[in-house]
Amino acid sequence: MIVESDKETGRVKKQYIGMVTMLDVVAHIAGNEEENGLDKKMAAHVSSIIGHCPEGRSLWSLNPNTSIMDCMEILSKGIHRVLVPLDSNVENTSGPELVESASAYTMLTQMDLVSFFLDQSSHLQAILSCTVTDLSAVNDNVLAITSQARVKDAVKCMSMAMLNAVPIVEASSDEEDHTQLVDAKNRRVVGTFSASDLKGCNLATLRSWLPLNALEFAEKIPRTPLFASAPARELVTCHVTSTLVQVIRMATTRRVHRVWVVDKNDGLQGLVSLTDIIAAVRAAISTSTS
Repeated sequence: MIVESDKETGRVKKQYIGMVTMLDVVAHIAGNEEENGLDKKMAAHVSSIIGHCPEGRSLWSLNPNTSIMDCMEILSKGIHRVLVPLDSNVENTSGPELVESASAYTMLTQMDLVSFFLDQSSHLQAILSCTVTDLSAVNDNVLAITSQARVKDAVKCMSMAMLNAVPIVEASSDEEDHTQLVDAKNRRVVGTFSASDLKGCNLATLRSWLPLNALEFAEKIPRTPLFASAPARELVTCHVTSTLVQVIRMATTRRVHRVWVVDKNDGLQGLVSLTDIIAAVRAAISTSTS
């Protein structure tokens, strides 16, 4: 963000030049084996890592008068957050001019919208009471890392595949390649590795975590001072027969962006992400109104 004053009016304006996500950070630190390479990467300016992941390459903004349906359309396409100007003088402005005209913004996220669905459950009961299967909200193509994958390899895999989080599945054998993503279908889920798990860690902590295997890392996170005040970490899962409202409650209560869909033996069958939830609700509303 660049703060500048309008030459004519003197009004302070905030010009946003990009957005940095934890996936940008993961992509930035991945794949460097040089001595002291991590030190150099962690010392880089924030502006230099903007755009490592596609979402950071462009800023999405919405006019305050945008309808919920139009907002849902954007957030159902994998856009995780949008800027909404607080200024009253931009009500009829759109596109790039909207970002340049406003002096202050608020952020609207997928989690905000999904929480809104829950608040409006009395009006959306017919949709929210349907199963995630009936609403076609389950994405059955899921890649995972094994429980023997090292954190450094998980970071590389997520960076290459542009994934914010992956399930950790039981390793099937010592011969399995633990440095690559694997097809998670029917594999037993034992944890989750997320880019957001690296939030707040300093260089020394990050260096000590990278050699750990993913499962050790997932078990170690709750015991570190960085996450001392966070709620206990639990594997958040649902079933193909779970209703959409049940899945939304899980996601909003646990503050996760995806819920793993498992069978009775914890074998992974797919996932329901916030993107999937928003797309399913929008499609159901569109069908009912047409």
